[in-house]
Amino acid sequence: MEIDSIIQNITTECMIQFISNIALSRLFLDGLPSNLSDILPNDTSPTEWKWYTTMREALDEIGKDEGPGALVTSSKDPKFFSNGLDLDWMQKPEDYPESGDREVFGEEFMYLMGRIITLPIPSICVVNGHAFGAGFMLALSHDIRLMREDRGFLCANEMQLGFKIPRPELALFRHKIPANSFFETVQLSKRWTGEAAFAAGIVQGKGSFEELPEKAIKKAEELAPLAKDRKHYAAQKEMLYGENAAINLNHGPAHMLKNSKEFEV
Repeated sequence: MEIDSIIQNITTECMIQFISNIALSRLFLDGLPSNLSDILPNDTSPTEWKWYTTMREALDEIGKDEGPGALVTSSKDPKFFSNGLDLDWMQKPEDYPESGDREVFGEEFMYLMGRIITLPIPSICVVNGHAFGAGFMLALSHDIRLMREDRGFLCANEMQLGFKIPRPELALFRHKIPANSFFETVQLSKRWTGEAAFAAGIVQGKGSFEELPEKAIKKAEELAPLAKDRKHYAAQKEMLYGENAAINLNHGPAHMLKNSKEFEV
């Protein structure tokens, strides 16, 4: 699969910025790009993961712009938004000797989620299908989530798989999921349908596979003016999710994700 470059659509009032994350979604879906050659061998540098470099550069490009704007992230796969990291790749590194250092991969993945949380523009995620584990994280890293109502689950399935949720990820869930649904999500691995997730306040909108892109663009157009002054928009996010988060007694999820090694269990 190819990674689409940033597409910029000019509307009457603002610029809507898209990262069409087909390959990125595929990465989170399978844990690796569909072609292992997309990961250069035997180098722990995060820049050696081509998917990471591509996404990082896309976010850097967004940071260069000024004025109103919004980000819409979506997948064109009709079944999956993102099905999480590949367990086989994680648990059997000997089978993938050229795929790089998994610890570094984890740190850089979390850092990338932290960057998305604190983007200086509104971000909208179109959850068009299943989003498990790291895919759920990706969706929660956006300001707004719109989910397909007729198919797909949101699920933090780490407990089902025998894993503890890392503290930075747990902080993200704590900040983004209403309190009465938090325990069911992280401890009981509840699978949320679009309807249930909307009722619980985990997603802010729902619709069919065909409707969601148009709804996302409309929402982006609505929210983009909030980022007229991007420094102020970013500063507010830092207050919510940064090192001294206003709604948390301790560190916020963006700080923890960007510095995940400090918060290892």
